[in-house]
Amino acid sequence: MTPMAQAKKLTGLQKTAILMIALGPDISSNILKRFPEHVIEKITYEIANTVRVSAQQKNEVLKEFETMSLAHDYILEGGLEYAKNLLTKALGAQKSKEIIDSLSQITQQNQPFATARKADVQHLFNTISKEHPQTIALILCYLQPDKAATILSGLPQEMQMDVAYRIATMNGTSPMIIKQVEKVLDKKLSSVIGNDYTSIGGVGTLVEILNAADRGTEKNILEEMEHEQPELAEQIREGLFVFEDIVHLDSLSLQRVIREVDKSDLALALKGSSEEVASAVFKNLSKRAADALREDIDFIGPVKLVQVEEAQKKIVSIIRALDDAGEIIIARGGDDIIVV
Repeated sequence: MTPMAQAKKLTGLQKTAILMIALGPDISSNILKRFPEHVIEKITYEIANTVRVSAQQKNEVLKEFETMSLAHDYILEGGLEYAKNLLTKALGAQKSKEIIDSLSQITQQNQPFATARKADVQHLFNTISKEHPQTIALILCYLQPDKAATILSGLPQEMQMDVAYRIATMNGTSPMIIKQVEKVLDKKLSSVIGNDYTSIGGVGTLVEILNAADRGTEKNILEEMEHEQPELAEQIREGLFVFEDIVHLDSLSLQRVIREVDKSDLALALKGSSEEVASAVFKNLSKRAADALREDIDFIGPVKLVQVEEAQKKIVSIIRALDDAGEIIIARGGDDIIVV
């Protein structure tokens, strides 16, 4: 059994106990005193009953703690999308998703509008759809992207862009306002709502919602926003599909993209990509073409990150154009279901 498999079998409490043991008494005591008393009792009991910790277990727990801490710092620094992009480049899409999902579960436990997150989407839509667009935007910022997308899609078209714009330009909201809206929603949904708050909104939040929405909703919002706020619309477009997302293209679509892009741009773009992205590309090339591309990548040598990002942007632009023309398929919501 691999060390990773061993670490995954441990409970959260066991991992915490191993971490405290690994960090030593001085550091651990400072950390423990920040926990509630009943949690301290559980952790200390687990420490006392931890007879033996293997070097593999200790290393894996420390590695997981370091990775989670790094991910948390990324989120604080630039938001969820920023953290996803950095972690994907460093660890690959699958591992990045696992880490982000774990952090999301932890942070959502005390997040505002917890009741709305648990509520039936139709019930929630009926409850908030008649509210002011700013109130709807605030609530959607705290919902799961797929639930927020369903509600956004159900709003009248003229209201969709208004709400989307308010989400994209929302930098943060007063805790007092959040509590007031939360209290009203609490009464309407007849449930208990938490009182924590955090910075919300922004382009990243809207991108997450639109990525989960059907294509019609996305197009309607972007077309309207291009007339009113063209620069903001372009920022949102840039976030809707990033270079690392090509791993989600089906083989035929990816092959179509590869035929369209300049080979020098592809080599430069792969220079700074994850192994998962490179593997997806090479799998869709003939052996001869794959060997030639590897030679091109090696021939390039060291390059600046800005050059890699520019090449990736060119390829993403081509992908968007092919998608708009209906020549490839980018997975979306309900209206992108493929019928054979």
